[in-house]
Amino acid sequence: MIEINLIPDVKQELIKAQRVRSMVISGSIFASIIAVGAVVLLATYVFGGQAWRNSLADADIKKKGEDLAKVEDLSKMLTIQNQLKVISGLNEGKKIDSRVFDMLAAVIPPSPNEARVSQLSIDTETSTIRLEGQTRAFDSMEVFKKTIAAAVIVYRQDGAEEDTQIALADNISTTDTSFGEDAEGNRTFRFTLSFTYPAELFSPSSKSVNFKLIVNGNVTDSYLGVPKTIFTQAANDLGGGR
Repeated sequence: MIEINLIPDVKQELIKAQRVRSMVISGSIFASIIAVGAVVLLATYVFGGQAWRNSLADADIKKKGEDLAKVEDLSKMLTIQNQLKVISGLNEGKKIDSRVFDMLAAVIPPSPNEARVSQLSIDTETSTIRLEGQTRAFDSMEVFKKTIAAAVIVYRQDGAEEDTQIALADNISTTDTSFGEDAEGNRTFRFTLSFTYPAELFSPSSKSVNFKLIVNGNVTDSYLGVPKTIFTQAANDLGGGR
């Protein structure tokens, strides 16, 4: 059997092109349908699902608000809680100014050179302590001044296993010196003494704070009038102890 192709080549190319065009148009229509479907689903989620979730959230917030509204003295409780949080932070960073009384007990010389402090102020901005007081005479004030100069702070830092010591005072100065009379009519020597102190003195991180008096070398009467009763050398170890 003999078959003869009666369709010209040009006609065959046209038919092939039409088929390709139909496939492209069909694919485009299918892709458009998918895209439109995705947009519809996204719009449904945004405008429908989100609205539904927001509605649930609003309902939950409203319910929780109603529950809180039923609590008695709620505002007072919240105020107290906020204050407790603030107080905790302040306690962690507050300075322990009460140590100044232990310091005075350690540096005020014994009789007959004792000093009476009439006014004391602490300037935390400049780390300065200012004392206004009176003594028996000028040499007693010098004893007081030298005692402060010889004092050290012994403390233990948080987490440390050994004690650390640091000088109590620096830049010690005396001003406004004059003679006067006390309430009993006795002659006194009045003065104002100031010095800068280290941060460790009032720091809350300094634990087990104590004060000691240390003078290099032997203490003699030539040490600007400081009496021997204030300082002493450490006792020698005789051995045989337990």
